[in-house]
Amino acid sequence: MKTSDFDYHLPLERIAQTPLEPRDSSRLLVLHRDTGRLERSIFRDIGRYLNPGDLLVLNQTRVIPARLFARKPTGGRVELLLLRRQEGQIWECLVGGKGLKTGSRLQIEENGPEAELVAVLDGARRLVRFNRPIEMYLPRLGHVPLPPYIHEALKNPDRYQTVYARDPGSAAAPTAGLHFTPRLLDELRAQGVGLAYVTLHVGLDTFAPVTEEDPAEHKIHTEWCELPQAAVDAVNKTRRAGGRVIAVGTTSVRTLESATSVTVDDRPLTMVSGSSSIVYPFSGNTNLFITPGYRFQIVDALVTNFHLPRSTLLMLVSAFAGREKVLEVYETAKREKYRFYSFGDAMLIL
Repeated sequence: MKTSDFDYHLPLERIAQTPLEPRDSSRLLVLHRDTGRLERSIFRDIGRYLNPGDLLVLNQTRVIPARLFARKPTGGRVELLLLRRQEGQIWECLVGGKGLKTGSRLQIEENGPEAELVAVLDGARRLVRFNRPIEMYLPRLGHVPLPPYIHEALKNPDRYQTVYARDPGSAAAPTAGLHFTPRLLDELRAQGVGLAYVTLHVGLDTFAPVTEEDPAEHKIHTEWCELPQAAVDAVNKTRRAGGRVIAVGTTSVRTLESATSVTVDDRPLTMVSGSSSIVYPFSGNTNLFITPGYRFQIVDALVTNFHLPRSTLLMLVSAFAGREKVLEVYETAKREKYRFYSFGDAMLIL
């Protein structure tokens, strides 16, 4: 397996620059894995493919306005993108600016706090210590960090949040969930479809292509996630009753599968011998990297957008549905002018 196996060409005009209104008016391409059959639908009709007793698992992370601007003592402008908090007031950030090194001091614009670079990491990553909690300044000074392939300003920042976003912490949205509306969720509940919520705070590494020719040499981004007791109970109940667990987005997949397949914070999760439970509650960092050959333990179906070439997300979807079939579907989507990436159309893989 090579990284080039997950490459494809996408014309720039196929990259969605703005979200559709209403949210659930996006197109939905339905792939049946058992037969390879494709169906064309609209996202608001997704309930046609779900059964009473199925469970949708949604990532309730909330994007924080993580892009900040600062000034060096010389007056030069610097851009900071908060990735994740480490300890105290120290944050891992992407820093854009010249002449920045350990000890460099910055003043966040518009009378914000001061900041100091305390460590240089790989690439543009730095550890930055703020002299006051930066979270309290984000509503006033922060900007929503859109993906690098979106070049149009977002008129309504809430359109880069799911309607069920609750736990602040993401640098990017779990975009498969952007298609849901409150009305659609109510309709699905009335249909007998269950809803369960997990949290995975998405990092910007999710947009980075794999540069190693062998995917096995790629160091997957670590992200914090939580599988709470309520979601555990819903998943275990659904599986015991014969329903399907349907992950909304690759982030929900990683959270669910981390409950059985990976260590969390370097601790192996221990399954209870003889227990009827399938997953157990946990919170911590996951580094689960899903590529073709992975055996899925929890997820039976997947709602997802169309992903970037050579990305870990495309590898995950290929592991779930088969690389050749996924790339074939992508070619169909290109021919039929589907919209790609964060504000694009969706797939339902059954």
